[in-house]
Amino acid sequence: MKTPKDTVYLSTFVQIMIMCHSYCSDKYQYTMGKTFRDTGLDKVPAIFNMFYRKAPDNNNWAVVSGINEVLEMVRGFGSKPVSFFKKFLPEPQYAPFCDFLATMRFTGDIYAMDEGQIAFPGQPVITVRAPLLEAQVLETPLLCIMNHQMAVATKASRVTRSTSKPVSEFGSRRAHGPWAAQHGAKAAYIGGCLNTSNILATTEFGIPSSGTMAHSFVTAFGCSVKSEREAFNAYIASHLGEGLILLIDTYDTLKSGILNAIESFKENGINNDYKPFYGIRLDSGDLAYLSRKCREMLDKAGLSECRIFATNALDEYLIADLERQNAAIDFYGVGDAIATSRDNPCFGNVYKMVQIGDTPVLKRSEDKAKVINPGFQVTYRVFVDDENKADVTCLRGDRMTDDIEAGRTIVLQDENDRTRTTTYREGTYTCEILQKKYMENGVRIIADNTAQEKRDCYLRALSKMNPTERRIINPHYHKVDISDGLYDLKMKLIYKIKEELDYVR
Repeated sequence: MKTPKDTVYLSTFVQIMIMCHSYCSDKYQYTMGKTFRDTGLDKVPAIFNMFYRKAPDNNNWAVVSGINEVLEMVRGFGSKPVSFFKKFLPEPQYAPFCDFLATMRFTGDIYAMDEGQIAFPGQPVITVRAPLLEAQVLETPLLCIMNHQMAVATKASRVTRSTSKPVSEFGSRRAHGPWAAQHGAKAAYIGGCLNTSNILATTEFGIPSSGTMAHSFVTAFGCSVKSEREAFNAYIASHLGEGLILLIDTYDTLKSGILNAIESFKENGINNDYKPFYGIRLDSGDLAYLSRKCREMLDKAGLSECRIFATNALDEYLIADLERQNAAIDFYGVGDAIATSRDNPCFGNVYKMVQIGDTPVLKRSEDKAKVINPGFQVTYRVFVDDENKADVTCLRGDRMTDDIEAGRTIVLQDENDRTRTTTYREGTYTCEILQKKYMENGVRIIADNTAQEKRDCYLRALSKMNPTERRIINPHYHKVDISDGLYDLKMKLIYKIKEELDYVR
């Protein structure tokens, strides 16, 4: 039995592992850092935004996950001895810098969206305001955490939105390592999955766990139709009082598995009064056809409450197709499609400087989509009758933020077509600030909440979106704008650079 002491140890161990990720970085973060230190730039206040430019699967939004792990990772700076840094910075000229790194801790502020929040392209999911060197070295470990978890959470959202039936996540064996399996399960749960097969996600995050049986369980009792029934009887006897799911496709779903399952249920007194639930699992073949046939046979046998659980390399498209075919499936189990975000495994979060000292900055690009928004920003979500109508990212303290905070009439202009405007009259809308200050002067000021609360945050945000924006195929794009103040600053910097480049030419 796990004691409270064991629980503390496990949690502490996980925290230590997360904090070690502070140095899961790229060398250039530190070679740049030496120059910052040599020139005195290391202490200059800087602001970086983490955001993404395009959501996967032709959607235009993503689900936030990973904020807690980022905040824990930040606490890990200063936890390594000088010898650690000398392993990748061995040259003599780095010696004083290595001494400094061994004592450097994060002293800045971090603003972030809540886990479970829905984020749109260009919006700051995380904003770091700190001395330049401290902010710079966060880039790689921060992106490592957020790109993984947001990929999984967003994919889970797509899968769970493809059906009204519950979806279980069980992709640990396909995940890219144990850490990815555990935290991917957490992200999947936030993104709408009902539970997970990963026991570490249960012990560390309190996520409900779920499990059925493997084909090896059935074949452990022999290799015959008769031994399949023996396996079912043994499992039921061993797990009375629990949810009972029998895997019925080891030999033949209709000629063997379903018949043995029905007989085993009846022999062991499992009927429609059994609690919490009982059912069968289909893991191969034509799931639509087999589920309907099994449903007919179960109902004929008086087992109308027997649930049908389906697996077999499912994703949102296959599930949606099964739903269109009126498959008699009550629960879905999804593995690698969620755990690896199979169709889009590389999420596109980036981490860009937007201000140095008091000077807003941006990266110019020939690709218009890659031109970033400069300055210290905040995003407001606009609601009308509790429906999410629009998002607007502003410069903190500009005229738009003043108008929104005072509830005055606001006019939002399309960044790419300034003739297109939308007006929200005073008294007709409410607003929510998306970025909260989670860390101040290097100290966390908002505690972590539960995985259930993060999942509830996602479901609440999803419920306030228009149904056309929740579609899997060809969704309607949500209105996402920037304030006039942010637009004007952005254009001013772009034209300033352009004029300088024209002069050079």
